[in-house]
Amino acid sequence: MADMNHSSTGSFRLSHFPPAVWATAFATLVAFMGIGVVDPILPLIGRAMGATPAQVEWLFTSYIAVMALAMLVSGVLATRLGGKRTLLLGLGVVVVFATASGLSPNIGILALVRGGWGLGNALFTSTALSIIVGLSLGGMSSAITLYEAALGLGIASGPLIGGWLGSHLWRYPFFGTATLMAIAFLATLTLVREPPQHESPRTARDIFTALKNRPVVTNALIGLCYSYAFFTVLAYSPLTLKHLTPIELGLTYFFWGILVAFSSVVVVNYLLRRWSPIRVLLVNLACLVLVFVVAGLARGSGLLYTVVASGFFCGIANALFTTLAMEVSPFSRSISSGTYNFLRWSGAAIAPVFSGVIDQAFGAHIPFFVGSFMLLVGTVALWRRGPLLERALRENGPQAAPAPTA
Repeated sequence: MADMNHSSTGSFRLSHFPPAVWATAFATLVAFMGIGVVDPILPLIGRAMGATPAQVEWLFTSYIAVMALAMLVSGVLATRLGGKRTLLLGLGVVVVFATASGLSPNIGILALVRGGWGLGNALFTSTALSIIVGLSLGGMSSAITLYEAALGLGIASGPLIGGWLGSHLWRYPFFGTATLMAIAFLATLTLVREPPQHESPRTARDIFTALKNRPVVTNALIGLCYSYAFFTVLAYSPLTLKHLTPIELGLTYFFWGILVAFSSVVVVNYLLRRWSPIRVLLVNLACLVLVFVVAGLARGSGLLYTVVASGFFCGIANALFTTLAMEVSPFSRSISSGTYNFLRWSGAAIAPVFSGVIDQAFGAHIPFFVGSFMLLVGTVALWRRGPLLERALRENGPQAAPAPTA
């Protein structure tokens, strides 16, 4: 989402976004709201269905695993059906499966239905960024800024809505999300149009071709390591804050999400006016390593504050990885997005259930140390492969990547 100091990207102005872009951004907000809405009700679902932490974590793992696999074809499908039709298909699938989630009789059915929800979200998210970039008038930087703002606010508001509705009954957040997605469907149907520049039809082979590109796969694999840690916070950490009510959990992840949104929209642009994107990301990942170590050592309110603080660094990482996914790649927007999301969501899919298993076997705080290790692997990889990504930015970005000034 970053400014990247590319003069061709322009500044962030509301006039850069026609109604079709705002409608897509609203749908993006609701889609990511659907991810976080489950957070504050995880303990409630576990108690209501007699499920272990590992079983409860399947609600995230099935969702994200299907989403990752669907990324292999969702971008390709968008080039054949068109962006708007793919958006509508994804939103419609989410409405159906979010409703079915609220009606699920047991944890197994709920996990299965969440997988269908992940399919709908893949169809939507792989296309939303491409449409926002394609229809915005201010260049890629301002478009990705809007996308990241919608993502962050969705992640922030999801837990708040989930906690409020879940305090009455754990099924209500699913019905609430289905209603909001139906509204997003109608907004997309009436307001969104196809970008003026149509991508030529693609095939699944294009995704596998992109996976052979060293800068693309390097950025995506580092993103995989980061996404593992991100979903350790988002999907697992609610189970460690057992003393909080659903509303208190909702507020906790609301403030976490606000930090995600603020740092991804405001802080990143400030930092990138001073340093190169690779340097900012490297320092940020190193800071996150330390944050996860602290989370593993903290107890009680200390863990709560650490979880909230992690949102600041997560927002910076989210923004930079999104930008790099689009700008180190020589491929089209849909192929670049699909390739990156396939690998990074694979890391996200492993984190929830693996953390639940580690919790049962070794203790509730060990998953944070595992997340710290994954971040360390990503940090070392970025340190070693940073020059490769810098060259790709110079060759494929809107303009030459800026040299560090400090």
